[in-house]
Amino acid sequence: MAEQQVEPKKRQAWIYQRPPSPPLWDLFAGAERRRIAFRYHVTGNIQNALDLAVHFGLKAFPIDTCSNIGAWLGTFAIPRWHKGAVRKARQNLLQLLPDATEAEREAVLRRNWQSQGRIMTEFSIIGRLSKRVVWHNLERVIDAKKNGPVIMVGLHLGNWEVLGPKLVELGFEPSANYTPPSGRARAWIADRLRVKLGYRLMPPGKDGIRPAIKILRNGGVISIFCDEGFAGKIRGPFLGRPPHLEGNLAVVVRLARMTGATICPGYILRTNGANFEAFALPSLVLPPRENSDDGIIDDIVLLNSIIEPVTRAHLDQWYFLDSAL
Repeated sequence: MAEQQVEPKKRQAWIYQRPPSPPLWDLFAGAERRRIAFRYHVTGNIQNALDLAVHFGLKAFPIDTCSNIGAWLGTFAIPRWHKGAVRKARQNLLQLLPDATEAEREAVLRRNWQSQGRIMTEFSIIGRLSKRVVWHNLERVIDAKKNGPVIMVGLHLGNWEVLGPKLVELGFEPSANYTPPSGRARAWIADRLRVKLGYRLMPPGKDGIRPAIKILRNGGVISIFCDEGFAGKIRGPFLGRPPHLEGNLAVVVRLARMTGATICPGYILRTNGANFEAFALPSLVLPPRENSDDGIIDDIVLLNSIIEPVTRAHLDQWYFLDSAL
């Protein structure tokens, strides 16, 4: 009996909602409401104050010192206070690096802790990091922009935030699609940083689709990351799992089909401390189809085939290594 091809499920629209703000008087309500209000208004604000103090305090440090502080914090804090994430990362490394020894996988994990810590503290000095980047094959992006709209497809490797100033320097006026981090102060810092770097911010989730289409149809540039950890699970790249319509891989190919945009994938690697190399991969124009919905999975698999090998080759710098497969 011939096998039947299973059609992928229709992608569910994802609507972003900011965490609710409980009223202050809930501090005097019943036990559950009081607990939620106390976490928001008391412990949450203490954490906000610490985040802001660290962020602005680190601005006074030299670049290398600031980055090195992050490397130390990552190796100190993550294994002590994020044991669930460490367990997931070890499971992922066992699956993704089956031929490596345990010592080799542990070395990758430790470098990943350092990388995550550096990223956090380098938020304070992003503007100064632009002089620490060596750029490769930028002409691929420049040529694509001459021919029409561009979707920049990035990966969470190295320190991806250094891309923004370069796009602005090239005159691209990029718009970014991203989900704010948890924590009010951290979300404020992230929004403020991206605006200062020259990004125009699109709403996350479903609300960002129409603005993205408008920008692309007007010949503009948007930036979307196709490696994702959503709700604690890795949505992209597929890493040996069946392809699906959830996540930004599907969003990118649909936008490219609708607007005729060129997909420009690339990534940034940390070479040593707070020094980086950035690589623009060959641009991708999706092959023509009579119906843009025909072969959507083929388009997604094609884009995944570009980003997955890069991710696998640099797990020690991948931000979502500790999300579940």
